[in-house]
Amino acid sequence: MDKFEVLKRYFGYSEFRQGQEEIIDHILNGRDVLSIMPTGAGKSICYQIPALMMEGVALVISPLISLMKDQVDALVQSGIKAAYLNSSLSAGQYNEVLKRAVNGAYQIIYAAPERLMTADFLFLTKQIN
Repeated sequence: MDKFEVLKRYFGYSEFRQGQEEIIDHILNGRDVLSIMPTGAGKSICYQIPALMMEGVALVISPLISLMKDQVDALVQSGIKAAYLNSSLSAGQYNEVLKRAVNGAYQIIYAAPERLMTADFLFLTKQIN
């Protein structure tokens, strides 16, 4: 699937908003990107589309637990395999997400910044692409 097919199939849009396509192209070409966009400009699509087109798991670091949940719920509803790792999960739920992630269950995983240096998260990053 190309970027336009992914945009339509998973997000329901037939064209990109200003700036999105350029950002996506840079990511797909392996370039680093720093993009500052206003609220409502469609920042999430800029990393979600490449995540769906590239091999491996996209790790998204976000300090906003409610935003993570909303993003994951919307992605899962669209048929995208996604999860989050943050303090809202019980220990059992957290471990289940880690286990499923190691087994290749997700395309996108959102994580809270405080999870980045935990032994479990570091182990996960060594097990996934």
